Amino acid sequence: MNTELTAHATVTYHFSVPAEDVFDAWLDTFMIGRFMFGPEVRNEEIVSLKTDAKKGGSFSYVVRREDTEIDHVGEYTEVERPLRLVFTWAIKQDLPDNSRVIIDIIPTPTGTELTLTHEMPSEWEHFIEGSRSSWMKMLTALDKIL
Repeated sequence: MNTELTAHATVTYHFSVPAEDVFDAWLDTFMIGRFMFGPEVRNEEIVSLKTDAKKGGSFSYVVRREDTEIDHVGEYTEVERPLRLVFTWAIKQDLPDNSRVIIDIIPTPTGTELTLTHEMPSEWEHFIEGSRSSWMKMLTALDKIL
C-alpha cells in the first residue's frame, strides 16, 4: 500500500438541510445508491451495496459499467456523527493501493457546509481535477435528493 497520500482533491458544498441528514446519507446504502452510484449518477448498474457503518467497519460498492464489474472498497477509520467521516477508498482489483476520503461537516445557520478531501498517492496527481469533478457531481446529486 502506498502510504504517501500527497495528492489532494478538495471540494466544498453547502446544503440547506441539517448536518445529521447530510452525514447519515453517507452511511445509508439506499442513499449511496442514489447519489454516488447507479443510473441516476452515471451509466452503470448497481450490483450490490454493503456497508458496516462504524469505526473499523468496511464497505463494498459493486457496480457494472458496460461489461466490467468494479468493486469500490474501504474501511471507516473515523465516524463522528454528524461532523466527521473518514474512510479509505480503493478499487478491489487495485489493492493494496488505496486513497483516503475525509468529510468534514459544519452546521451553519442556513444548513450545512461539507468539505470533502480525497487524499491520493502522488502518482495519481493527474486525477485531481477528475476527482474534484466526480465528487462535486455526487454532492450535487445528494443535494437534489435531500
